[in-house]
Amino acid sequence: MLDENQKTLFMNWFGEHGSSVMKVARAYTRTSEDTQDLAQEILLQAWQSLPNFEQKSSVATWFYRVALQTAMNWQRKDKPRRASQKPLLEVQAVATEGGDGAAQIQQRDTVEQLYRAIHQLPKADAALVLLYLDELSYREMADVLGISENNVGVKLNRAKKALNELMKGETDGS
Repeated sequence: MLDENQKTLFMNWFGEHGSSVMKVARAYTRTSEDTQDLAQEILLQAWQSLPNFEQKSSVATWFYRVALQTAMNWQRKDKPRRASQKPLLEVQAVATEGGDGAAQIQQRDTVEQLYRAIHQLPKADAALVLLYLDELSYREMADVLGISENNVGVKLNRAKKALNELMKGETDGS
């Protein structure tokens, strides 16, 4: 069992990095219920991994690594059920300051389209795109994924091209 200092530390880290947990969970699920379930699983894994955190990387990198590995494992184990699942219908509302209703709808539609495209990418590419969208540096992405910075650049360039094609295809086909 973790002591009170570790509990406080974990809660502080969660406050700072909880949004990354939700982004990863959202990218690997199709329904809001699954997003919540996966987020809980990620937090459980992070909690259980806390005693093993060796401070060789930043807290953000560690949280991302736990989140991505948990999401990938969850997705693999949950594949049979998801095969019969309907596509994503709900999208979290994206807050726009001073935006009108039409602008918010357009932004929400764009976010929904982006998540649908991310769902179509290979797992490693989807993880890389999430890290990029969260504005991590190449060094941080390399640390999270366990690859070189040069490899991050190459893979990210390919993933962006694939994502762009998926987004264009959906716009043309929808």
